[in-house]
Amino acid sequence: MRLGGALRARWGRTGRAARWSAAAAAIALVGGTAAVGATAGEAPRVRTSEQNVAVVDGPKDDQRVTLDTTFYAPVGRAKGPAVMIGHGFGGDKHGVAEEARALAREGYAVLAWSARGFGRSTGEIALNSPDYEVKDTRQLIDWLAKRPEVQLDGPGDPRLGMAGESYGGAIALMTAAYDRRVDAIAPQITWNDLADSLFPDASGGGAGNGVFKKLWAGLFFTDGAGSSACGRFLPSLCEMYQKVAETGAPTADAVATLRRSSPSSVIDRVTVPTLLVQGQADSLFPLDQADANARGIARNGAPVSVVWYQGGHDGGDSETGRVRGLLRDFFDARLRGGAASRDGFAVTRAGGLDSSTQQVVVEEATARAYPGLGAGPRTLPLDGREQTIFNPAGGSPASISALPGLGALGGLGDLGGLAGGLGGGLPVDMPGQSAQFDTAPLASPLRLTGAATVRIAVSGKGPVPLFAKLYDVSPGGLSVPARRIAAPLRVTPGGEARVTLPAMDYRFDRGHRLRVVLATTDMGFATPPQPASYKVRVVSGLTVPTVPALKTEPTPIPAWVWVLPLVAFAIAAGILVRGRRGRMTEPSLSDVPLEISGLTKKYKNGHLAVADLSFRVEKGQVLGLLGPNGAGKTTTLRMLMGLIHPDSGEIRIFGHRVTPGAPVLSRLGSFVEGPGFLPHLSGRDNLDLYWRATGRPLDEAHMDEALRIAGLGPALERAVRTYSQGMRQRLAIAQAMLGLPDLLVLDEPTNGLDPPQIREMREVLVRYAAGGRTVIVSSHLLAEVEQTCTHAVVMAGGRRVAAGPVAEITGSGRRLEDAFLEIIGEAP
Repeated sequence: MRLGGALRARWGRTGRAARWSAAAAAIALVGGTAAVGATAGEAPRVRTSEQNVAVVDGPKDDQRVTLDTTFYAPVGRAKGPAVMIGHGFGGDKHGVAEEARALAREGYAVLAWSARGFGRSTGEIALNSPDYEVKDTRQLIDWLAKRPEVQLDGPGDPRLGMAGESYGGAIALMTAAYDRRVDAIAPQITWNDLADSLFPDASGGGAGNGVFKKLWAGLFFTDGAGSSACGRFLPSLCEMYQKVAETGAPTADAVATLRRSSPSSVIDRVTVPTLLVQGQADSLFPLDQADANARGIARNGAPVSVVWYQGGHDGGDSETGRVRGLLRDFFDARLRGGAASRDGFAVTRAGGLDSSTQQVVVEEATARAYPGLGAGPRTLPLDGREQTIFNPAGGSPASISALPGLGALGGLGDLGGLAGGLGGGLPVDMPGQSAQFDTAPLASPLRLTGAATVRIAVSGKGPVPLFAKLYDVSPGGLSVPARRIAAPLRVTPGGEARVTLPAMDYRFDRGHRLRVVLATTDMGFATPPQPASYKVRVVSGLTVPTVPALKTEPTPIPAWVWVLPLVAFAIAAGILVRGRRGRMTEPSLSDVPLEISGLTKKYKNGHLAVADLSFRVEKGQVLGLLGPNGAGKTTTLRMLMGLIHPDSGEIRIFGHRVTPGAPVLSRLGSFVEGPGFLPHLSGRDNLDLYWRATGRPLDEAHMDEALRIAGLGPALERAVRTYSQGMRQRLAIAQAMLGLPDLLVLDEPTNGLDPPQIREMREVLVRYAAGGRTVIVSSHLLAEVEQTCTHAVVMAGGRRVAAGPVAEITGSGRRLEDAFLEIIGEAP
C-alpha cells in the first residue's frame, strides 16, 4: 500500500521446482551489516541483518541488479518457516518492517526486500514482469534456502509463505505460479488483471474496450518516474503509458504488456493455499479483482479464503490488527501444521458508532464458503423511463465518484446517512450529466453482498463511455453513494448492455430505495472532449446478490442495559441537584471561549488520566497547555473536542456544554492528529475538498482569510507532494482555521519544523489571535510557548499544578523551562 503519504501507504504499505543453478551461483552477498533490533516495552528482541543480494538483470544474463534486503531471524528458535513480505508500489522494504518484526517474534524467518527500481535497489521497474521481478523473487528464494535459520522441505527448498499489499501482493501470486517452492500466499488489496484494472469495462467488453483510469494510472507512473519522465521505469513501459495518456484509449500492446504482469495470465498455475484480503474502500483494485483470483485458484483445487475488510487504496479503516492476526493464523496453519485456519468467506461491517470514542465499531460476518459476486440473486423492478444526458465540452466539469484517498469519506458503508453527511457536500454527479433509475421503497431491509447487475439501452453517437453507480435513497429523499466507486463501461449506441455495478457489502434499510445512476463523466477517468447528448433507459430490473449464510456473532448485551432505569433515575436526580450548573447553556459564559470545571477521566485499566482539572480561557489569549508525557494533555483535548466522555466535571465553549456532536463544536477548529492530504492535489484543492466534505456553505469557509493568515502564498497552487514538512504543517493549520473558528486547538503544531519554520508558525498563531479569537496550543517546546503564548496551564499527573499569564509563571528573570521543571518537581 504506498503512494506518497497516505496513498503510499496503500500502493505502497504494504515448492519443489527445478533449481536455477546458474542464477543461484550468481547470487552474491555484496555487502552486509548485522543489527539487533529492540522493540518497545517488553517485546522480544529481533535480530536483523542487512545485505545487498545480486541477481540476474532480467534477460541480460551477463549483468546484475542488486536488491536491498533485510533478514529477520526467528525469535526463540534455531529454525523457522520463511515468509517473504513485498512492499507496495512507491515504497520499499522499510514500509513492511513492522509486519516483518511481528512475524519474526512469532518464530518465522522473514525476508523483506526493496523491489528493483525502488528504495536502494538498482534496476528498472517492470511491473512484476515474469522476466524481471519474478526472476528476482525466485533468486531470493534460492538465497533464503541457504540461511541456517530457515526450515527446509528439501535441498534448496525452504518452507515458504509470501505476503504483501498491492504491488507486493501481486508478486506473491506471480511467484507462486512460477516457483513451486512457495507453499502458501496471502496477497492483500492487489490485482488479478492489471489491464482490466486500468481499463475497466463493466459491460464485459474487456480491457480493449475499457475506459482509461487516468488518475490512478497517472499516480502509478509518476510515482515511479523520479526526476525524469521515464525515471526508474523500463523505457518501454514509460513509452507505453505516455501513448495511452495522450489518447486516453488502450492499445493492444499496452493490454498485452499489462496482462503479462498479471496473475490472470498464470492463475491456472497457482495451486497453494491462499488467503485473499481485499478492501471495500478501493477504486483502484475493487473486490472483483480478488473474486477473479479466488475463482481461478479454486478451479485448481487449492483451498482459498476470502476476506473483505473496511479499508483499501482509498482509505477507510485499515483494520491493521485484525488483518495481521488473519495472516499469522493462516501461516501458522499452512506452514506449521497448526490449527486449521478458517477457510471460507469473511466480511467486516460497520456496526455503528462507539458513543465514548465516536469511532466506527467494526463487526465481522462469516460464511463457510466463498459465494462469489452473484450469489442468491434477487430482482427489484426499476423505473425505466428514458432520460437524456449530456457530455460537456472538454469533459468538464466532471462528476466525482472516487479519488485516491477520498474513499475514506464514504467508507462508512452501513452507516448510510452518516456517510452521506461526511461526503454529501462533494459534487458527486453534475446536473444534466446523469440519469437516475429507482426501485420502489423496500418492504424489509436488504443486505447486498456482491455485484448488482442491470441491462440498459443507449442511443446517440458513440461509442459512449458511461459510469454506473449505486445509491441509497432514504424515505426523506437523501441520496448517498452506497460506495464511492464507479463502474465504467463503453456502450455502442443502438444496442443493449448488461452492466455489472461495483461489488460491495451494504445494508439498505426498510423504506429506502436503491438508485442506479449512469453518468457521462468521472474525474478519475478519460472521457471524450466533444460535447454530445445520449438517451438512456433501463430494460431490466436490478438484480441484487445476497448471501444469507453470512452470520455475525451476536454482541453480548452490555451490563449497563440492565441498570438503565436506575441510571436514568440517577441522571434525573443529578440534574435536580446541580441546578444551573447542569444546564446545557450558561448565558453568563456566552462570551467566554472555554471554561473547564472539575474535569476527571479514569480509563478502564484504572489509570487516572485527568483529575479535577479546572481553568478558563478568555478571548484574544494564546494559551499553552504544558506538561510531561502522561500529564493528561491529549486526554483533555479529546474531551474538549467531544471525542471522549469525562467521568465528571464539564466543559463549556461560549457557555454551551460540550457533548459529542454539540452544535457549538462548529465554533472550534482543531489540529490534533496528523492531517491526511491528497498529495497529487494542490494545497488549495485539498482545502476546498475538506470544506465541501463538511457540507457547510462555501461562503462560510472564509478561505481567503485563513490562507492569508497561514501565509502559504503561491505554494497553494502546487501539489502537496512537493511541500516541505513546514508547509504541510501550515496547510494543516489553515485547514483548522477554515470558517475562522472562534476557538482554535492545536496539538504540537511545530513538530518536525526547523527554527525558521517555527518562527513562521509563531507569527501565524499570533496573527490569528490578534483578531479577537482564542488559541490553545499543546506543546513540549517550552521556549516557543514562552515566546508565543500569553497564558499557560501546567499539568502533571492529570492535575493542574499552575495556571496564569506566562510572565507570572516564569517570575522575574527566569526562563519558562526552569519554572516548568520546578513546578512539576523535576528542577535540577
